[in-house]
Amino acid sequence: MTIYEAIQERHSVKIYKKDPIPTEILKDLNSRIKELNAEYNVDLKLVTDNSRFINTAYKFSFTKNVNNCIVLSGKNRPGLDETIGYVGADIMLYAQTLGLNSWWVSGVINKGEIREDTDIKPGYLIPGIIVIGYGENNGKPHKSKSLEDISTYRGNAPYWFYKGVGCVLLAPTANNKQAFIIEGDGNKVHITCDNGSFSGLDLGIAKYHFEVGAGKDNFVWD
Repeated sequence: MTIYEAIQERHSVKIYKKDPIPTEILKDLNSRIKELNAEYNVDLKLVTDNSRFINTAYKFSFTKNVNNCIVLSGKNRPGLDETIGYVGADIMLYAQTLGLNSWWVSGVINKGEIREDTDIKPGYLIPGIIVIGYGENNGKPHKSKSLEDISTYRGNAPYWFYKGVGCVLLAPTANNKQAFIIEGDGNKVHITCDNGSFSGLDLGIAKYHFEVGAGKDNFVWD
């Protein structure tokens, strides 16, 4: 499965089986995490067999067997949330290509417990986590806006532009707001997101999805 195919097939999953993730898949995930940490100066961490990271009331009301996750962390700096969104999208979709389901979580995580159970450095923020595992089902598509709702192009839009916007509409966003405006002009693309405190994360996620759909060689960010 390619990353593009993973975008089409991935949906948020909150109910998981107890099946452990095989050692070889954990090795593949850790290898990808190591590469992302080095390239983007972040500190993603893979955690298994730990159910303390989700708010207790939410966990027992809406989830099951949320025992494995990737902690999204990085040193506090301008633009960190967008970077975390971008690299988080990469590892989330990579997990999908390995046969895993996932759920991006930001608002209901226990940051204190995460710090207690991992070696997150002082001065490093934790914008979210990605729960991973084998879902009892593969989830279902979220309610989505249309291409026209979130995008405009000056002139006749090329196929790659619509393909990129289509991938953005499949991306997870906080509260499923899809608060994007994507504008194209020639080979230049400009994207903004207005989703409050989650805007940076959503923007990074959206940029990654757009690049996969449109192809990096076809455009430049404006």
